[in-house]
Amino acid sequence: MKKILVLGGSVFLGRAVATAALRRGHEVTTFNRGLSGSDVEGVEVTRGDRDNEGDLERLVAGRHWDAVIDTCGFVPRSVSAGARVLSSHADHYVFVSSVSAFQDWPARPIDEASPRWECPSDADESSGTYGPLKAGCERAVREHFDGTVSVVSPGIIVGPGENVGRLPWWLRRVAAGGALAPHPGDREIQLLDVRDLAEFILARVERPSECDLLVAAPAGQATFAEWLALCAKATGADPALVWMDEEFLLEQQVTPWSELPLWAPLRADWRHAWSVSSDAAVAMGLTCRPLADTVVDTWDWLRGTPGFQGKPKIGMASEKERRLLTAWRGKGSGSEETAR
Repeated sequence: MKKILVLGGSVFLGRAVATAALRRGHEVTTFNRGLSGSDVEGVEVTRGDRDNEGDLERLVAGRHWDAVIDTCGFVPRSVSAGARVLSSHADHYVFVSSVSAFQDWPARPIDEASPRWECPSDADESSGTYGPLKAGCERAVREHFDGTVSVVSPGIIVGPGENVGRLPWWLRRVAAGGALAPHPGDREIQLLDVRDLAEFILARVERPSECDLLVAAPAGQATFAEWLALCAKATGADPALVWMDEEFLLEQQVTPWSELPLWAPLRADWRHAWSVSSDAAVAMGLTCRPLADTVVDTWDWLRGTPGFQGKPKIGMASEKERRLLTAWRGKGSGSEETAR
């Protein structure tokens, strides 16, 4: 049994990590503000703000953990302060970074040797965007934590509890009976189930070592069209998907990745969104459940969470989708294909 401190722990990945840790027999403490969600039953709940040094000092007073798992570090200056305080109160630090911390993603294929963004460990939230700040957070942990450090950089995470809303948006759209879809439908994707990532992180805690790993579903998992067919099967829908050329979508100023979630066009700046190496993670024990299971379980969770909205900028407004469908059909080139 390990004593584990989870920074976060109440939503999506943090919650999945806490749940997996308890199931594996570990003793879990969570540290969060109590604003984003409820903590998992069975953890020791501590309240506080990681940006408040007094809260951090109260957290660690008289305490020691085998490992810290940081699922919510986004600002290097904040992560630096926390790492300094935690350094003498834990042996191992697992920092959850992101594929966005790599300079070349999504324009070029990446592996662990690919360059990160340049961002200092004392940068604040005004010093950059999400990806560079994550790279700065990685440096913060390595510079200020004296024990062993594992950096885990996931690709795209989906599954029950997804708070971004990418897979939930598509599930709802497909369940409603139809939606536009972006060509090419045969483009392979890499979607990582949050529960598989949590298990992989816990394995790093149980066998601590200095490591720096990209974590993504292996290539060949599914195509975009196959994934939408899984969404249709899970929801019991029979949608007539209208497959639109990406040139048309870009002409209509559809924003890749967010307005059509997970759509990465083949133009240069998005060409390799799904070219994330998982070789090292697989060699260290990463296993991924069938994508069909992830889709079904997410739909079950979503139906039990009627108030779920996702992030504000995720998904296309219904009015814009209707305009696009009208414009596409007006070109005389619309093709409809049932997703089964």
